[in-house]
Amino acid sequence: MALSPLSFKLITLISFLLLSLSKASLATTLGHHRRHPRYTPHNYRDALAKSILFFQGQRSGKLPPNQKMAWRKDSGLSDGSSMNVDLVGGYYDAGDNVKFGFPMAFTTTMLSWSVVEFGGVMKNELNNAKQAIRWATDYLLKATALPDTIFVQVGDANKDHACWERPEDMDTPRTVLKIDKNNPGSEVAAETAAALASASLVFKKSDPTYSKLLIKTAIRVFEFGDKYRGSYSNGLNNFVCPFYCSFSGYQNLGGVEFDNTFGWDNKHVGARILLSKAFLIQNVKSLYEYKDHADNFICSLIPDAPSSSSVHYTPGGLLFKMGDSNMQYVTSTTFLLLTYAKYLTSAHTTANCNGRSITPNILRTIAKKQIDYLLGENPLKMSYMVGYGSHYPQRIHHRASSLPSIAEHPAKIDCSSGFFVMHSNSPNPNVLIGAVVGGPDQNDEFPDERSDFEQSEPSTYINAPLVGSLAYFAHSFGQL
Repeated sequence: MALSPLSFKLITLISFLLLSLSKASLATTLGHHRRHPRYTPHNYRDALAKSILFFQGQRSGKLPPNQKMAWRKDSGLSDGSSMNVDLVGGYYDAGDNVKFGFPMAFTTTMLSWSVVEFGGVMKNELNNAKQAIRWATDYLLKATALPDTIFVQVGDANKDHACWERPEDMDTPRTVLKIDKNNPGSEVAAETAAALASASLVFKKSDPTYSKLLIKTAIRVFEFGDKYRGSYSNGLNNFVCPFYCSFSGYQNLGGVEFDNTFGWDNKHVGARILLSKAFLIQNVKSLYEYKDHADNFICSLIPDAPSSSSVHYTPGGLLFKMGDSNMQYVTSTTFLLLTYAKYLTSAHTTANCNGRSITPNILRTIAKKQIDYLLGENPLKMSYMVGYGSHYPQRIHHRASSLPSIAEHPAKIDCSSGFFVMHSNSPNPNVLIGAVVGGPDQNDEFPDERSDFEQSEPSTYINAPLVGSLAYFAHSFGQL
């Protein structure tokens, strides 16, 4: 089926709009979770709570009175002032003190999608997940308040990375970057629109006024990204690269049917899974090919399937895509496995791998193995979630976590002084509960070194899809 010149990043938004306009209710989409109360060594409910709590440690701005991660304090209170706009709030993406709009939007999309699919079984954690989403969307609404403009970054990453200091102390330039009609950024505009549109579904019943504001803004931002086309990496290259370059671009990539990587820069697989839902559940016949595309993705993950030539697992069984922050692909892929299994179950069908039928339960089994590996069932017996279990990373690559808190050390720690801590072997004094690090290498090895950002740095977009997966397993094992 030939697609318009819109990219798959734009299709992501269309997919969420399709969901929001569908006659199918959210109650229906949440109705296929069966409990299987059997033994598991893991407390998925505890892991779920911690995976959401992590986002409090990434907050920028004026922290609320109910802040549980108490060692974090206010930061970035003048963000946006250099451009006479209010850009206070939002999230730091990982272990630094920069607010990158592209991964923040993807984080918001995945948190929202987690709630759309599995919020119905989250119980007490649902409100916490909504708070995490709203902290992001409140910021994204500020970033999109001006017409034909999106503020896509606060902070100079090069100068920020030359320092090792707490966000409460940071004195590096809070440079504000934007896209507009003269300097377009279709991919970041589309992802921002997707974030707002998906979040509108989350708040549709609990806060309909806010939900309407989100979807109205999403449509406006989408139209802006479509009208003024171009990659934000072109005009902002010196600031966003090599940190969050848009490597996949914004053009139509519909012919790449076997691109099976899903993350902040590549939405192909996620869009296909969503569009397959429209065919499987909402009976949109014109989208029938997306069932085949989704199946191709599934088949690439089955170790002994005919089309699995590109899949790679570590000796211990972890899906391995690349050495830099591999766990982001583990959590995003696991979420898609469980989500597609849900769609297949609703449609009473299976995935087809060259004539071999792959049932939803097979997908759930693969997903569970990945989650269990992350939580400690691996050769090192290490939980890659900080604060979960008794053996987890102690020296994560994270400025705020590694340096003494304001309460313990009220005096300012300047730019270069913090590197003494960064290069030390001492454990981080502040436990960033729920943070999932980049993870082990292709041989299941993990050095737990603070300087090793590829393996030891957490990020918001690792945790966001994990929230949905943990909610599913906590419920299915009778813990929720």
